[in-house]
Amino acid sequence: MARIKRALITGITGQDGSYLAEFLLRQGYEVIGMIRRSSTVNFERIRHIQDRITLTSADLFDEVSLIHMLREHRPSEVYNLAAQSFVQASFTQPVFTGEVTGLGVTRVLDAIRIVDPDIRFYQASSSEMFGKVVEVPQRESTPFYPRSPYGVAKLYGHWITVNYRESYGMHASSGILFNHESPRRGLEFVTRKISNGAARIKLGLDSELRLGNLDAQRDWGFAGDYVQAMWRMLQQEQPDDFVVATGVTHTVRRFCELAFDTVGLGYTKYVVIDERYFRPAGGGLLGGDPAKARTVLGWEPETSFEDLVEMMVAADLKLLGGQG
Repeated sequence: MARIKRALITGITGQDGSYLAEFLLRQGYEVIGMIRRSSTVNFERIRHIQDRITLTSADLFDEVSLIHMLREHRPSEVYNLAAQSFVQASFTQPVFTGEVTGLGVTRVLDAIRIVDPDIRFYQASSSEMFGKVVEVPQRESTPFYPRSPYGVAKLYGHWITVNYRESYGMHASSGILFNHESPRRGLEFVTRKISNGAARIKLGLDSELRLGNLDAQRDWGFAGDYVQAMWRMLQQEQPDDFVVATGVTHTVRRFCELAFDTVGLGYTKYVVIDERYFRPAGGGLLGGDPAKARTVLGWEPETSFEDLVEMMVAADLKLLGGQG
């Protein structure tokens, strides 16, 4: 008998979790979302699909809770998207970041190994693992050199996934995702800070936007495109690791320029450089080479950088009560 297509997503209330849940529902999956028992869980990103998914309580700090969750729901695929995912916060919360973003992966993998090692597992790895880059662009074979506690924790999660794959024969894959944004991005991230700031200034709610290094470059794509690559990895016969990126980099300055152009303003009048937003340890030029994902997975990003910025600003104008 064919197994029910049932996927479990940790971090379902986050940006990627919400887009992945939407995509899997369209593919005919039953979707289970893991949430922590907390009075502060924000369901805003999944409210429109909440009646079509099942939410269950467990915690990346508690392997026993993960084992119970897997035994109860018996998913055929697990997507581990839960993490302390803000790089800046990892410098002030390095131990917490290591526990959740690093050791949390081990607990999920070990729970799968105990309950059903045939479950297919996706780990959300990150371009931040490359940090102080040793080659541009970065590909799957590029050596890692993380430059933040977040990057270090993600690297642990990445290598423990490889370890469980090779030690126990598990179908465990990692997506090394470069920056991916959307209107659902948290306000603490620079892209959303810019789109929201441009909208607020346009609507007369703010008069300036404080940012760090405008010359920093990133490979930015649309989160809704990137979750499709996650799913494609788990449909492969063999597990593997894949860089997921657009292959094109842009500066924070260019993001500002496009965002403010969208609302008919010049960014130079409103953006103020604030050294508080510079990272303690700088990295190199993060730009991904998605050739392997393109060839093996048949995956291509569909949303242009310009369309992404315009989408985010329009959504923030609408959210703030303007005409978006």
